[in-house]
Amino acid sequence: MAPAFMVSAPGKVIVFGEHAVVHGKPAIAAVISMRSYLHVTTLSKSRRTISLRFPDIGLEHTWNIDDLPWEVFHSSAKKKYYYSLVTELDDELVAALQPHLADISPSKPEEARKVHHNAALGFLYLFLSLGNEAFPGCLYTLRSTIPIGAGLGSSASIAVCIAAALLLQLRTLSGPHPDQPTDEALLQIERINRWAFVYEMCIHGNPSGVDNTVSTQGKAVMFQRTGCGKPPEVRPLWEFPELPLLLIDTMQAKSTAHEVAKVAQLREAHPNPVASILDAIDQVTVSANTLLHDGEFDAKNDESLRQIGQLMTMNHGLLASLGVSHPRLERVRELVDHQGIGWTKLTGAGGGGCSITLLRPDANPAKLARLYGQLEEEGYRTFKTTLGGDGVGVLWPAVLKNGMDEDHTGGMEIDLEKFLNADGNEGVERLVGVHGSTGEREGWKFWRVESQ
Repeated sequence: MAPAFMVSAPGKVIVFGEHAVVHGKPAIAAVISMRSYLHVTTLSKSRRTISLRFPDIGLEHTWNIDDLPWEVFHSSAKKKYYYSLVTELDDELVAALQPHLADISPSKPEEARKVHHNAALGFLYLFLSLGNEAFPGCLYTLRSTIPIGAGLGSSASIAVCIAAALLLQLRTLSGPHPDQPTDEALLQIERINRWAFVYEMCIHGNPSGVDNTVSTQGKAVMFQRTGCGKPPEVRPLWEFPELPLLLIDTMQAKSTAHEVAKVAQLREAHPNPVASILDAIDQVTVSANTLLHDGEFDAKNDESLRQIGQLMTMNHGLLASLGVSHPRLERVRELVDHQGIGWTKLTGAGGGGCSITLLRPDANPAKLARLYGQLEEEGYRTFKTTLGGDGVGVLWPAVLKNGMDEDHTGGMEIDLEKFLNADGNEGVERLVGVHGSTGEREGWKFWRVESQ
């Protein structure tokens, strides 16, 4: 039996360019240090089942491997390989999976059943496309520290975890390892990303591909729609710095479609002013990218952070002028500005959802504590995180080195029971070896590309 192992992938936020990106302008998305963690346990040879267990959303289901529709997926006309590029779902394959999805979460409310159904569809589509009938029985258990439905790329993070886990089990990935050549790392990142996109299609129908791309590779990307039904142009920003971030969930439900339609209607009613605002957002995005990649930029320097923070403030003001802010978002800005500890903007579509605050490096701890207390009192959720870190990572086997041993000979196995019983985000992160809001202990490895 292969040892248990883990895969992890981050969520993301849009840092600059919301809404302008819908109208052909560039936007910048970067990963956050909040992540999903997938624990993979191989069963004995006599156990011919695969189980999907996502306790955070109440999903648990088991399939018999031999009962799955292998003949449809592996027919000569349908067969895909680990290096294949899949840009659309095959209707016949989706139809072949429906009988195997029908009895998932039968007692759950319809909305929850739909979420579970889509997650299972994505998993089975990848499992049957990449695997074969000789595949060993396995348990796939996922815990996530990323809020769901908040525009933070939680589904893409899960997609990357599942794609990477299956490709690792098939031995189609080497590494990651510190001496891995850049070309090899890029090839493997692309391989994971391609199959994560297939999972995302099962969830969202017609995803942009941006969320899974930035979650796979880490750091940040600049992306721009090209029109004519083509996928967006996505440019990796390999040297994007790690920045201290306060992520605040307003707990206000939002609709991306509604906010996008609202801006479109405003543009139709006032074409020239709205075009000027979108152009201004474009200039802010381009200026931010130039500043972040300037050789003089220092993520620990007050002046560097102040300049980026000012651009974030400008970006938010322009978005607010398009009518996509919300009183709950403006309240966050008011509270942060009053304490003088950072620069705040909405992230994503607006109308609720989340805000991000770039923290001053010398932020007064007492002021931060007052801010946290006030936000909690007013019903916000606050997460201290980091912007621009690593993408997909692997812990193989699922054993953390004991940092207390100078010779590093000791270790702690992350078994399934510990993983399932970890209490909340803090419990999960402590178990998998996260130090505070950044970094992992010895053992976790990442596909890293320093610069291109």
